Amino acid sequence: MDPTEGPVLYQKLLLWESSLEVEEEEEEEEEREISQPLVPNPWRPQDSSGNKPSGLPGAWARLAASLLLLAISGSLAVWQLQTKGGLTGNLGSVAPPPSGHSHSPGVYHHSAIISPAATCSDLGRELLVAGGNVVDAGVGAALCLAVVHPHATGLGATFWGLFHNSSSGNSTALTSGPAQTLASNLALPAALPTLHLIHARFGRLPWPRLLVGPIALAQKGFLVDTALAKALAAQGTEGLCPLLCHADGTPLGPGARATNPKLAAVLQGAALTPTSDLAGDALLSLLARDLGVEAPSAGPRPTLEPAMRLPMPQGILFTTPSPSAGPELLAQLETTLVSGAPSPDPCPPFLQTTTTPASSILATVDNSGSMLLLISSLNSSFGSGHLSPSTGVLLSNLVPGSATSTWACPLILHGSPDDTEAEVFGWVASGTPDVARAIACALVSHLAGPQSQTQQEPTESPKACGQGTLLQVSAHAEHAHVSSVPSGCCPFQGF
Repeated sequence: MDPTEGPVLYQKLLLWESSLEVEEEEEEEEEREISQPLVPNPWRPQDSSGNKPSGLPGAWARLAASLLLLAISGSLAVWQLQTKGGLTGNLGSVAPPPSGHSHSPGVYHHSAIISPAATCSDLGRELLVAGGNVVDAGVGAALCLAVVHPHATGLGATFWGLFHNSSSGNSTALTSGPAQTLASNLALPAALPTLHLIHARFGRLPWPRLLVGPIALAQKGFLVDTALAKALAAQGTEGLCPLLCHADGTPLGPGARATNPKLAAVLQGAALTPTSDLAGDALLSLLARDLGVEAPSAGPRPTLEPAMRLPMPQGILFTTPSPSAGPELLAQLETTLVSGAPSPDPCPPFLQTTTTPASSILATVDNSGSMLLLISSLNSSFGSGHLSPSTGVLLSNLVPGSATSTWACPLILHGSPDDTEAEVFGWVASGTPDVARAIACALVSHLAGPQSQTQQEPTESPKACGQGTLLQVSAHAEHAHVSSVPSGCCPFQGF
């Protein structure tokens, strides 16, 4: 992508326009001047002889009427400004006006978000309603997941992303940069600088605005959902108390309230950080002190670079570069789609790995075709399994040399290389180390038969391999579409 391009902006729905009101008032004034009232004004001086009233009393009357109209107009203007300010100042305080017709679940007029946690999907929608774009919603939801899903993601996670710009038709890849260690088997935390970087380049809302919701969840508490409760039951609480434990040391169950005030303090500090490089420096210092090691002189170096692309008759495919699984994914698809070879088995025998990376995914899309796919991982459930007492952060146990990032292979299909308004489809998967096969299968199934997106309801096929999850988003017929496989596994929101 051209680095000189400016931020991507999306128009907000204007609730009123003062210019229209001025035009209406002028038209009404003209009508008053050319028409006589059917009922005489009792407050206007009248001449019983039929002559016009004298100039002086009439002038005073017109002056009083003008002052009265001015006072009324001023009051209306103040009320409208207060109303408008309230709508944009309080997230989710007002829903968009009804459109007069309904859609099937997962179809929205403007934009939508889908994520593993209902709380974070709600937060993403609130950012969209507040005037944010897909990057704002996606980054805000990712920071929310860092609070409420510490088993799958967090500030210590490695991030990959794929952003499609509907204005230019180009896609940009986001990476946390080469894996670095802070201590033995513990990776440098890269989430804050990585998310800060893509927001600074493509976001619209102020950076601190995105952190309001995650800070409140960490400070005031969040309810443990089923996914976190299951991970806790399987992992145990060693190293995770008191954050995710009852007083007796047993793991929190579904519906229990958890807080992370140390993480809230870290996020509050990040909200005041002006650059992506500085976003993680304070966190690194605190983590190094907890571990008794020297803080590194340089933190993670996330990057934004043009996405890998594969032109094909059906459009252009975009994905993330190496060391993600993107190149492997494109190689599979090129063999299948371009060469006409048989479709690969979407779910082959699992790769023999010592651990199955635990990852977290989300996707946002608007009706113009702009979309952001994000995927992150701590490499295993709860990462290192050791909670930093000064920061409330769990570090990844990802180490250099073993970081194949096979869990990262988001894919975007732009339907026509010459049409910026063409249909755009996106897929991102989590679960097993071989999710590239599931995404390849999803794309092949999509291209197998000509059917409109409105006919593609969420189904159980194509399935994600193993216990994985596949998110599907698209822009079709000026609407945003979101769904998941298996159906209903990930809450979605939009408007």
